[in-house]
Amino acid sequence: MDFLWENIFKQSQKARTISALLAENFLFSDLTKKELRFVENIVHERHYRTGESIFKQGEIGVGMYIVVKGSVDIIVYDTDPTGKRPTQNILVTRLMSGDFFGEISLVEENGRRSASAVAAEDSIVIGFFKPDLMEILERSPATGVKVVFKLAEVLGRRLKETTDKITQLRSEIKLLAELQEKQNRDV
Repeated sequence: MDFLWENIFKQSQKARTISALLAENFLFSDLTKKELRFVENIVHERHYRTGESIFKQGEIGVGMYIVVKGSVDIIVYDTDPTGKRPTQNILVTRLMSGDFFGEISLVEENGRRSASAVAAEDSIVIGFFKPDLMEILERSPATGVKVVFKLAEVLGRRLKETTDKITQLRSEIKLLAELQEKQNRDV
């Protein structure tokens, strides 16, 4: 009988953890407790071992992930000039508990992953896939709209950050070109 109570308690603990994590996540932060419970029943918990791939650069994306426990490396594989084989791995960032990644695949049709995600240590993530978003939109449109607006906000913010970074890099490249030109004249 104790075994039964232990399992019920574990399930309750697990549900609270996922629900709490969803509530703290930006995409789901506007949801009510009832809406969070609804979403909690739709998402998928996944376990990965150190070094295990969550998804690979170039694969078709089907959903996003939230780190529950552990950490996940986002890696871009630089390729040779022919583009046929990777030459080096570039660590873009390491994500920790509460961070999320892969969200663009929720809105991009058959889009390819621009980077790989690999468990940096034994990790637990919550998967939230395009069919899950569609189910939320169909079964609870108000909840779905809240999630979609938050998703649009995240994508807009990341686009702005990327644009700012490109602008900064263009300025730096221009400055380097000017310095190179000056150095060539002085020689």
